[in-house]
Parts: sequence; structure tokens; C-alpha cells
Amino acid sequence: MGEAPRGTLFHHYEVDEQGLIRRMNLIIATGQNNLAMNRTVLQIARAWIPDPLPAGAEIPEELLNRVEAGIRCFDPCLSCSTHAAGSMPLRLELRDAAGGLLAVRERG
Repeated sequence: MGEAPRGTLFHHYEVDEQGLIRRMNLIIATGQNNLAMNRTVLQIARAWIPDPLPAGAEIPEELLNRVEAGIRCFDPCLSCSTHAAGSMPLRLELRDAAGGLLAVRERG
């Protein structure tokens, strides 16, 4: 086990008699934090996207920044902490209940 800013890292290795790794199992924080990140993005979307959505609505740049901030709370490595805040490559798609694409906003 190890620790990182985003959570505990679990490592399990099996090696043979020569010391070669034959099997490895890693449980990383990104997987552990995925549900929390998804729920955070949903909360941000509900706060920033009006319901009902007006015709021709666009995704504001500010929403990209809020989503980025939400992801960084749980996994700074996923959003790549080497990027300055507000410059992380990001693509948001707004879809209706049937999965139809309503709007796209992309950065980077």
C-alpha cells in the first residue's frame, strides 16, 4: 500500500523464483473516487444548467471551470496537476434523457 494526495493506492504483486512479476493487481484512487467524481459533476451540472433547457442553449465556459475544480477535489492526477487551473483539456457533452446530443463545449 502507498498514499497519494488523491487516496490510498493498493498494490498486490506475485513474483516467481527469479523475481519476475507474474501477476499484478492495482487498485488506484481514480477507481475508488469515480463515483464521488461523477456525483460531483452531476451536482455542478444541476446547479449550472437550467431545467427546462432553453432552445439553442450553450454550455458556458464557467461550467468547464467548475467541473475541473470538482474533479481536482478527488483526483488531482486525473486532471493533471501540471496544468494551470482553467487550462485542463476538457470536453463536456450535454445530452437529453434519450442520449441525444444537445450541446458540446471543449477546451484544449
